Amino acid sequence: MKKFLLLPLFVLLFGCEEQGELTKDGLRDNTITSGSVLRYRGAFAPTSGISVAGETKIFQNGNQFQLQLDGFSISNGPDLKVYLSKAATPTEFINLGNLTAATVYAIPTQVDFSQYKYVLIHCQQYNHLFAVAQLLPN
Repeated sequence: MKKFLLLPLFVLLFGCEEQGELTKDGLRDNTITSGSVLRYRGAFAPTSGISVAGETKIFQNGNQFQLQLDGFSISNGPDLKVYLSKAATPTEFINLGNLTAATVYAIPTQVDFSQYKYVLIHCQQYNHLFAVAQLLPN
Protein backbone atom coordinates (compact mmCIF):
# COMPACT_ATOMS: atom_id res chain seq x y z
CA MET A 1 0.00 0.00 0.00
CA LYS A 2 2.85 2.39 0.80
CA LYS A 3 4.36 1.90 -2.66
CA PHE A 4 1.02 2.79 -4.23
CA LEU A 5 0.89 6.07 -2.29
CA LEU A 6 4.48 6.97 -3.12
CA LEU A 7 4.04 6.59 -6.87
CA PRO A 8 1.67 9.61 -7.31
CA LEU A 9 3.94 11.71 -5.09
CA PHE A 10 7.00 10.67 -7.13
CA VAL A 11 5.24 11.53 -10.41
CA LEU A 12 4.12 14.91 -9.06
CA LEU A 13 7.56 15.88 -7.79
CA PHE A 14 9.73 14.45 -10.55
CA GLY A 15 7.41 14.12 -13.54
CA CYS A 16 8.04 17.69 -14.63
CA GLU A 17 11.82 17.60 -15.01
CA GLU A 18 12.18 17.60 -18.79
CA GLN A 19 11.31 20.63 -20.85
CA GLY A 20 8.08 20.27 -22.80
CA GLU A 21 7.76 20.96 -26.51
CA LEU A 22 5.59 24.00 -25.80
CA THR A 23 8.43 25.99 -24.22
CA LYS A 24 10.99 25.68 -26.96
CA ASP A 25 10.65 29.15 -28.44
CA GLY A 26 13.07 32.07 -28.37
CA LEU A 27 13.79 34.42 -25.49
CA ARG A 28 12.17 37.81 -25.27
CA ASP A 29 14.48 40.80 -25.34
CA ASN A 30 12.53 43.28 -23.21
CA THR A 31 14.02 45.80 -20.83
CA ILE A 32 12.48 48.24 -18.36
CA THR A 33 13.31 51.76 -19.53
CA SER A 34 14.39 54.54 -17.19
CA GLY A 35 11.12 56.43 -17.75
CA SER A 36 8.97 53.53 -16.52
CA VAL A 37 6.88 53.88 -13.35
CA LEU A 38 6.33 51.03 -10.90
CA ARG A 39 2.54 50.53 -10.59
CA TYR A 40 2.06 47.12 -8.92
CA ARG A 41 4.11 44.54 -7.08
CA GLY A 42 3.64 41.19 -5.36
CA ALA A 43 5.70 38.52 -3.60
CA PHE A 44 5.54 34.95 -4.88
CA ALA A 45 4.19 32.16 -2.69
CA PRO A 46 4.84 28.52 -3.67
CA THR A 47 2.37 25.70 -3.96
CA SER A 48 2.95 22.37 -2.24
CA GLY A 49 6.34 20.82 -2.96
CA ILE A 50 7.69 23.83 -4.86
CA SER A 51 10.47 26.26 -3.86
CA VAL A 52 10.12 29.86 -5.05
CA ALA A 53 11.69 33.21 -4.16
CA GLY A 54 11.32 36.74 -5.46
CA GLU A 55 8.63 39.09 -6.54
CA THR A 56 6.89 40.46 -9.58
CA LYS A 57 6.65 44.12 -10.54
CA ILE A 58 4.43 45.81 -13.13
CA PHE A 59 5.92 48.90 -14.76
CA GLN A 60 4.16 51.45 -16.98
CA ASN A 61 5.77 53.54 -19.69
CA GLY A 62 3.11 55.54 -21.55
CA ASN A 63 0.36 53.06 -22.44
CA GLN A 64 2.74 50.05 -22.37
CA PHE A 65 2.90 47.80 -19.30
CA GLN A 66 5.65 45.28 -18.57
CA LEU A 67 5.95 42.56 -15.96
CA GLN A 68 9.35 42.04 -14.36
CA LEU A 69 10.43 39.07 -12.24
CA ASP A 70 12.79 40.45 -9.58
CA GLY A 71 15.13 38.27 -7.49
CA PHE A 72 13.20 35.33 -8.89
CA SER A 73 14.03 31.64 -8.59
CA ILE A 74 11.80 28.57 -8.73
CA SER A 75 11.99 24.77 -8.70
CA ASN A 76 12.71 23.20 -12.08
CA GLY A 77 9.78 22.16 -14.20
CA PRO A 78 8.86 21.76 -17.85
CA ASP A 79 6.64 24.02 -19.86
CA LEU A 80 6.44 26.76 -17.22
CA LYS A 81 4.37 29.77 -18.27
CA VAL A 82 3.91 33.25 -16.83
CA TYR A 83 0.22 34.10 -16.52
CA LEU A 84 -1.55 37.31 -15.59
CA SER A 85 -4.72 36.00 -13.97
CA LYS A 86 -8.08 37.10 -12.56
CA ALA A 87 -7.78 34.51 -9.76
CA ALA A 88 -5.11 32.68 -7.80
CA THR A 89 -5.79 29.67 -10.03
CA PRO A 90 -5.28 29.35 -13.80
CA THR A 91 -8.92 29.68 -14.88
CA GLU A 92 -9.14 33.12 -16.51
CA PHE A 93 -5.69 34.32 -17.52
CA ILE A 94 -3.48 35.91 -20.14
CA ASN A 95 -0.44 33.85 -21.11
CA LEU A 96 2.51 36.27 -21.17
CA GLY A 97 4.90 33.60 -22.40
CA ASN A 98 7.30 30.91 -21.39
CA LEU A 99 9.27 31.26 -18.19
CA THR A 100 12.81 31.72 -19.50
CA ALA A 101 16.04 33.43 -18.54
CA ALA A 102 14.33 36.65 -19.68
CA THR A 103 12.78 38.40 -16.71
CA VAL A 104 10.63 41.02 -18.46
CA TYR A 105 7.35 40.26 -20.27
CA ALA A 106 5.19 42.60 -22.34
CA ILE A 107 1.57 42.95 -21.19
CA PRO A 108 -1.20 43.57 -23.75
CA THR A 109 -2.44 47.18 -23.60
CA GLN A 110 -6.10 46.22 -23.03
CA VAL A 111 -5.43 44.55 -19.64
CA ASP A 112 -7.60 45.88 -16.79
CA PHE A 113 -5.53 45.57 -13.61
CA SER A 114 -8.66 45.92 -11.47
CA GLN A 115 -9.56 42.44 -12.78
CA TYR A 116 -6.15 40.84 -13.37
CA LYS A 117 -4.70 40.85 -9.86
CA TYR A 118 -2.44 37.78 -9.87
CA VAL A 119 0.73 36.56 -11.53
CA LEU A 120 0.99 32.78 -11.78
CA ILE A 121 3.82 30.44 -12.70
CA HIS A 122 2.09 27.40 -14.17
CA CYS A 123 3.27 24.11 -15.70
CA GLN A 124 0.94 23.96 -18.69
CA GLN A 125 2.00 20.49 -19.80
CA TYR A 126 1.00 18.84 -16.49
CA ASN A 127 -1.53 21.47 -15.38
CA HIS A 128 0.34 22.15 -12.13
CA LEU A 129 0.43 25.56 -10.45
CA PHE A 130 3.93 26.34 -9.18
CA ALA A 131 3.63 29.83 -7.65
CA VAL A 132 1.22 32.74 -7.11
CA ALA A 133 1.80 36.45 -6.50
CA GLN A 134 -1.04 38.82 -5.70
CA LEU A 135 -0.51 42.25 -7.26
CA LEU A 136 -0.87 45.23 -4.95
CA PRO A 137 -0.72 48.91 -5.97
CA ASN A 138 2.68 50.45 -5.38
